[in-house]
Formats: sequence, structure tokens, C-alpha cells
Amino acid sequence: MTTTTEVLSIGHLIGRTMTGVDAFEEVRDPGRLDDVVARVAVGTAADVNKAVELAHNAFQSWKKVPPAERAHLLLEAADILAGSADDLSPLLVREHGGVLWEAQTDFALGTGVLQHTASLIDDFFTPKQYDDAESFISIERVPRGVVAAVVPWNMPVVLTMMKLAPALATGNTIVLKPSPFAPAALTLALQRIARQLPEGVVNVVHGDADVGQALTSHPLVRKVGFTGGTATARRVMASAAGTIKNLTLELGGNDPAIVLDDVDIDGALDRMLKGVFTRTGQICFAVKRIYVPRNLYGAFADAFCERVDQYAVGHGLDENAGFGPLNNKTQFDSVTALIEETKNSAATTVQLGRKLDSARNGYYVLPHVVRDAEHSAPISNCEQFGPIIPLIAYDDEEQVVQWANDSEYGLASSVWTTDIDRGLTMARKIEAGSTFINTHAFESLDLRMPFGGVKQSGIGREFGTAGMSEYVEDHAIRVLK
Repeated sequence: MTTTTEVLSIGHLIGRTMTGVDAFEEVRDPGRLDDVVARVAVGTAADVNKAVELAHNAFQSWKKVPPAERAHLLLEAADILAGSADDLSPLLVREHGGVLWEAQTDFALGTGVLQHTASLIDDFFTPKQYDDAESFISIERVPRGVVAAVVPWNMPVVLTMMKLAPALATGNTIVLKPSPFAPAALTLALQRIARQLPEGVVNVVHGDADVGQALTSHPLVRKVGFTGGTATARRVMASAAGTIKNLTLELGGNDPAIVLDDVDIDGALDRMLKGVFTRTGQICFAVKRIYVPRNLYGAFADAFCERVDQYAVGHGLDENAGFGPLNNKTQFDSVTALIEETKNSAATTVQLGRKLDSARNGYYVLPHVVRDAEHSAPISNCEQFGPIIPLIAYDDEEQVVQWANDSEYGLASSVWTTDIDRGLTMARKIEAGSTFINTHAFESLDLRMPFGGVKQSGIGREFGTAGMSEYVEDHAIRVLK
């Protein structure tokens, strides 16, 4: 396992230059709590105002840059991001606790978002026009202005690019607030991108909730893109309400995986487990509850536990680790309390896997499978955001559809079957932004598919032209002949 003792100093990125760090907070490795990874600037409302005003001034010229040139610059940004993966992925591991391949995947997905968005720009800005004997109509897309982006720690690179790419592609400028739990690698990557863009197009201000509130309430900010928890989203909405800002919110999930009675158990588990324990279960659209036909339940649960017992938990830079620690103490306390609560229920909570020697002095939790879980149990109704998963038996398809939809969340979902037509029929009954068939992990995503949730899992969509549409206004012009 490789590591480094260098402690980085990460300031705000206002324009192309990173500021000095006077007041700062430490970022510690969640897998080695004695290791300080970075000292990161603590922002104020004055820092936010400086960044927003610079972004607003930059917007006046950036919006006039031809779409083809913006596409070219996004492709250059994609090359920069891809080239940053080798040196910044290990740093990201030491911030957020993931394993190395997960951090590398974060950079790869972020690169893909930039590239795909760039490919759509020309067609996206072609006006829709009508010309008849009575009038000429042109419906044109125009940028909104300064975008505030607030992103979490679990996959910070791609989640940032899901906002930055459509914002810049459509002629907006951006001020970003990273999570205090994973700000360093992301800020360094954004600094490299900002250097090849006009001054003020990309900016970063660090801080906690007070900085987020100052940013999302700023009168010059016209659009907010937020990924995070539903409770925080309510505060973001309240903050943005004073100036009636447009919002895109990608929030939490309690994603169901529905196993049908014709499933290939081994084949399903090959793919399903990637969607349960990747990032230690700390993914918004991770599988969070699994429904299994009662007549298959014992065989499925036995096979599931046998697979999970093979996991080794350790530091993210340990090449033998299947997954790493939880990211922070709050999350660790929440997950361990949930495990203890579930142990005291009627269900059977099984601790599996093993800890490697590298799993010391950190927020490590072994994988837990909850057998004989009830649909109504707390473990089945929350967003666990950790390595614990309930297996729930059901009796018929009408019941399982009702249970799948019995949630305040509706981000993603999956159906597992060898009969694709049957899977499609089931998928169309599920209340979710996305339903995957025989997959439910990073590999399930396709940039051609809009991504987002229904109910309390979010507002709006990301990816592709659907995501770009969130960052523009339609300007309708009519000439009466």
C-alpha cells in the first residue's frame, strides 16, 4: 500500500489563482485518522460575494463565446481531467475513503460527462423556428447566468462535472462549494481546468453550511445545482426562494432491487453486489433493499451471504481491499447505531467478511446482511448509506410493486429476471427516475439517459440534453407579418 505524508494547503479558487490559507480546517484520512491530508480554507460570505461577482462579470463575455468554441474548451477540460487521474486519485482515496479503482472511476466518469456534453452543444443551440403566412417564430436557448454548485464527498469529481459541463456548455459561469470531507483533489483538478478558461468562468469557495447559504441565496446566482441529502435540500430550497432561483436537486434514495422467480441467482449476484457495497454503500443510487420471492428466499440469501463473506475491508490504497472505511464520524455513528438497532429486531443480522491489517484507526465497518427483514422495518425504510443491506421475502408481484413504491424516495431501482419482457413490464410499474434490468451499479448509467429522482429524491434531471436544458431559458421571439 502506497501513501504520502505531504499535507496540502488548499485555498479558494477565485478566478484562476488559488488563494492563501489563513483560516483553515483539517481534512483527515478516514482510514487513518492520525493522518492529516490537507488544510483547507474556511470561507466567509465575503469570499462568496467576491467569487460570485467575478463569475457574473465573466458571464458577460463567456455567454457570447460561440457554442463550437465552448465545445472545444470542454474537450480540452476533459483531457485535463483524464490526465489528472493518476496523481489525484490516490489523494481522493485519502480524503473520502474509497478504494483506488473507485476514485479512478470517478475521474473517468467525469471525463465522459465533459466529452458527451461537448458533443451535444451544436445541435442543442439550433433554434426551433416556424415560418408561415402569419408570423415568424424563433425559440432560442439562452444561458441563465451564474450557477451555484454544491456537491458531496462520495463521488465528487463526476458529481461536479454533471453540473459544470452543462453549465459551461450553455454559456453560464460557475461557483462551486465542495464538501469539506473531500475538497482537495477536486479543487486541484478544477484549478487545472480553470487555467485554460477565461478568468472567472470556474470558481471554488470552501466552507460549511454558512458558505452554502451565502452562495445559494446570493442575488446574482440564477441557478443552483445540488447533490446531497434531502434534509439539506430543504434548506437549499429555502435559501434560494428569496430570489426565485431555478433548482436541480439530486437527492437521496432507498433503491429497491426486485428479484423475480425466474432469476439466475449466480448471474444476478455477479452484478448486483457491485451496486450494494461500492463506496462502502455510500452511493445515492446504491441498492438499499432487496426483495426476493419467498420460494427462492433461502437459496438466494445463502448465496448472497456466501459472496459477501468474501469481502476484505481495508484502507483504500490497500490493493487487497474490497471496500474502505466510511467517510466521517457522523456517518460512522449513524451506520453503527442502525446496525445495533437492527440486531435488536426480529430479523437476523449477519456480520460477514474480514478486516485487513490496513483497517486500523479508521471508520471501518464490516458488511452486514439482514436476513428475514420486514418491509416495514427501519432498516428497510431508510437510506442506510453504509455496508448493511436487508433481504425481504415477498409473496406475489402485486405485493412487491406496492412495497417498492412505498417510500418517500424514488431515485433508481432494478429488476432481476431472465425474461426481459417480464422485466420491462415490472419496470414500468415502479415509481423511480431510473429502473435498470439485470444491473444496478456504475455500469448501469448511460449518458444518453436522463438521471434524477421522483418524489423526495429530487427535482430535475442530469446528463445529456435533459441536463443541459436545466441551465438555459427558452427565449421565444415572434414577428407578426
